[in-house]
Amino acid sequence: MSFELPPRPGPRPRTTDCAPHEQVSQNSPAEVHALFKRRAFELPFVERRRSGISVPGAEALVLPGDHACGPAEAFLIGREFAHVHPAYDGSSHLMLPLPVVDELIAKGWGEPHPMARLGYIPATAVMAFAPRDAAEVEVMLQLLRVSREFARGKLGNPLPVHLQG
Repeated sequence: MSFELPPRPGPRPRTTDCAPHEQVSQNSPAEVHALFKRRAFELPFVERRRSGISVPGAEALVLPGDHACGPAEAFLIGREFAHVHPAYDGSSHLMLPLPVVDELIAKGWGEPHPMARLGYIPATAVMAFAPRDAAEVEVMLQLLRVSREFARGKLGNPLPVHLQG
């Protein structure tokens, strides 16, 4: 799978290292967060639901049953493959194929979910940092498209998923 992100400018935002896993600096301006959510929930095959696993106010991207054909490590819970945190945070959790996880981290767009670092959930679970402007919304949409296609079973996950512990 070929996938490349541009480097994310600036320093990494601060995040919590436990549950709830939240971004606490460099959060989206209100208008950018609204743009990102509007565009995210316009993606084909995406249903907008309350997250089944995140903080109150998080909204999930869920696939209809007949489109949720990906491997188990492509889903956070049920058919939820990603969710967008409330405006005070602005980040997202999503599931990505391992080569894309590596690219996301290397280019500064996100980090592993703490529960993935501990081996409790698949290493495909990541936080993608909140978009700070319209250009970063486009990068986030690219990541959500990959996550959606992973959950639809349209992308392979060529590396084995290992749970530590």
